[in-house]
Amino acid sequence: MLILNIQMYYIYVMTNEYKTTLYIGVTNNLVRRVREHKQGKIEGFTKEYKLKKLIYYEEYKHIEEAISREKQLKNWHRDWKLNLIIKTNPELKDLGDPETSSG
Repeated sequence: MLILNIQMYYIYVMTNEYKTTLYIGVTNNLVRRVREHKQGKIEGFTKEYKLKKLIYYEEYKHIEEAISREKQLKNWHRDWKLNLIIKTNPELKDLGDPETSSG
């Protein structure tokens, strides 16, 4: 039996309870990374600003593409980022919380 393990990479956007601060990151395990943010295990900016809500993500097959997109989004104005996010998540629900992300 042939089992293909296709590694995926993600860019993601986290925010705080009041949706006043955005953080863009890249990871190869979105579930683990979101859990780390929610538990406050990632030191620095995201912990200081309590960025625990996943409001957006994109999936890539190649790490280079994900990193390129992360850099691109980090250079965007806040309004551009919000407009992108609102296209798929108009209520800015926490996509990392099954109770608030389900339709």
